[in-house]
Amino acid sequence: MRKKTVNKRHQKGDLVFAKVRPCVTLVVRLYVRKVYYCTIQNNTTASELVYLESELRPYIANLSATKHEQLTL
Repeated sequence: MRKKTVNKRHQKGDLVFAKVRPCVTLVVRLYVRKVYYCTIQNNTTASELVYLESELRPYIANLSATKHEQLTL
């Protein structure tokens, strides 16, 4: 029996942002069953946020939101 390989785009600790809230930087905490569990960067009191892979984009510092969207399409 073959073992399934996990193809995840983001690793634990990666900085990402959600398409619906691009101004909030998230940190990937856990990846389980095609779901990413993230926390808001520098906010330990906020609850955990859950996203699918298609809802997240990698965070690239020093780029405007428009340029970043063009790079990730």
